[in-house]
Amino acid sequence: MEDVIGLLRIRVRRGINLVARDTRTSDSYVVITRAQQKVKTDVVKNTCNPKWNDELTLSITDANIPILLRVYDKDTFTSDDKMGDVEIDIKPYLECMKMELQNLPTGTVVDRVQPNSENCLGDESCITWNNGKLVQDMSLRLRNVEHGEVEIQIEWIALPGSKGSRNGSKGSRNEATVSLTKPPP
Repeated sequence: MEDVIGLLRIRVRRGINLVARDTRTSDSYVVITRAQQKVKTDVVKNTCNPKWNDELTLSITDANIPILLRVYDKDTFTSDDKMGDVEIDIKPYLECMKMELQNLPTGTVVDRVQPNSENCLGDESCITWNNGKLVQDMSLRLRNVEHGEVEIQIEWIALPGSKGSRNGSKGSRNEATVSLTKPPP
C-alpha cells in the first residue's frame, strides 16, 4: 500500500430512467472497476429507477487510471445484460482538494464542472464545501445505451503518511466528500 495516495468511498445512490432489460423493468446492479479492483452494489429488483445507497471503496494510486461504472441487469439463466457505462472523472475534485481549504461557510461553491465530451456529466456539477468537507454532486449520463443516468457520491479519505494526506504529514486524516448527484437549486 506504499503507492496508495488515498481511498475513494463511492456511494452509489440511484439510477434514473434506466432501460428495461426484462419485460418492463430490470433487476439492476452497478459494478465499479479501476485497474484490478472491482466492487459492486446489491441487486435492486423490478424497477428502472433503483435506489441502491450502497457504499463501495477503491484504493487510489494514480488519479489518471480511469474509474469505470457499469450497470447490469441480473439474469438467472443467462448472462447478465449490459445497461450502460460511464467513466468517473475525479481530477477536478482532486484539484480542489489540493487547495487545502478550511473553515468555509457551508454551501460555498469551490468549483463548477460543466458537461462536455471528456466527461459523462448529465448536468453541471458543483464542488461545494459542506459541513467541513468538499462535496461534488454529479448525475452521470450512461453511454452505450438508449437512456439512463446514475447518481453517485464519492468521499476522499487520505491515509496517514500517504502522498494524498494533507502536507504528507503522518497521522493526519483529511476526509472530503464528493457527491456525484445534481446539486440542490
